Amino acid sequence: MTNKKKKNIAKSGSGDDSASSFVFAPGNIRRFYHEVVAEFKKIVWPDRKMTFGLSGFVILLTVLLSVYLGAVDLILGKLVGLVLQ
Repeated sequence: MTNKKKKNIAKSGSGDDSASSFVFAPGNIRRFYHEVVAEFKKIVWPDRKMTFGLSGFVILLTVLLSVYLGAVDLILGKLVGLVLQ
């Protein structure tokens, strides 16, 4: 029974032989679109409160890191300036 399944899989190949072998054939595009829609239906989207909370966290973290990196750049620039004088 396992051999029959393997043979059927081997015969069917990786694609549909009835459709064109051209990647952008209308049948392939339609199938891709339907697969994308099916995958999007599986997504569990966060609620509004979670989205705003995480967005605020990302913005805050970005501001803090930019201030830190700016301070490090300023200090290292002053040190290099002192060494080169």
